Amino acid sequence: MSNRNLIDITDLTLAEIDGLIDTAEDMIANPAKYQSACAHKQLATLFFEPSTRTRLSFESAMLALGGGVLGFSEAASSSTAKGETVVDTVRTVSCYADIIAMRHPKEGAPFAAAQRSEVPIINAGDGGHNHPTQTLTDLLTIHREKGRLDDFTIGFCGDLKFGRTVHSLVNALSRRTGINFVFISPEELKLPQYLKESVLEKNHLAYQETDSLEDAIPRLDILYMTRVQKERFFNEADYVRLKDTYVLDPEKLIPAKEDLCILHPLPRVNEITVAVDNDPRACYFRQVKNGKYIRMALIMLLLGLRAE
Repeated sequence: MSNRNLIDITDLTLAEIDGLIDTAEDMIANPAKYQSACAHKQLATLFFEPSTRTRLSFESAMLALGGGVLGFSEAASSSTAKGETVVDTVRTVSCYADIIAMRHPKEGAPFAAAQRSEVPIINAGDGGHNHPTQTLTDLLTIHREKGRLDDFTIGFCGDLKFGRTVHSLVNALSRRTGINFVFISPEELKLPQYLKESVLEKNHLAYQETDSLEDAIPRLDILYMTRVQKERFFNEADYVRLKDTYVLDPEKLIPAKEDLCILHPLPRVNEITVAVDNDPRACYFRQVKNGKYIRMALIMLLLGLRAE
């Protein structure tokens, strides 16, 4: 197939990512300009794993572009419940839609689907592997909050082992300049060794690992909180033991920088208290809103469309 797909954030060049951010910024400023950009086009959302923000963000994005939406929100409501393969499901749906956003609990499933699809495939999250559109959302948010995508210290806190949003963002930021990484996690949830070796160490990037959020927070420009993901654990006891390791509250923010940017891909459980929500440094709900616009820009790019 000759489709342009987005399976991994590295499928996009830096120039393309910057272009998507510029387009999203223009969409925020001039929404009417894009309201018919995808007229008569259909987006299929194939979500074999539960989602709220990502699925609705894609649907909202396509509707805002004047297109239509079809799909399903769980595997049980698709023919995979009857034994149909994912590849056959995607091949079938590509007969009805112009572009597909797909989430699956198994790593590599969107890549396999893209080999047989008649239309572009967007990876909307595959297991603990990648989540490139969340990364684009994160990059747009950092750009809007900080005015740049270079020269800052970012701390990733929580589940760094299974956190696909962390893995994708580390990959994306490794191509920028002047980024210092701080990885905050218990021993059991540390960043995978393959990422440290193939991305950070290969590119001679500065990084530190610690189990103390309190020690790390004063020097951070960006704090990326993540939840401990119950669905990735094989052992319930391990999840219960680790799930509340880090809880960000107003007291922990006292020594933080005044312009700290707090991000979270959501959903949150206990790792950020609601008392933090009114702090101007809490960017995670603005982050959600940015997701709609960056996905609008991505849909247009992959369909080869321009605003009139």
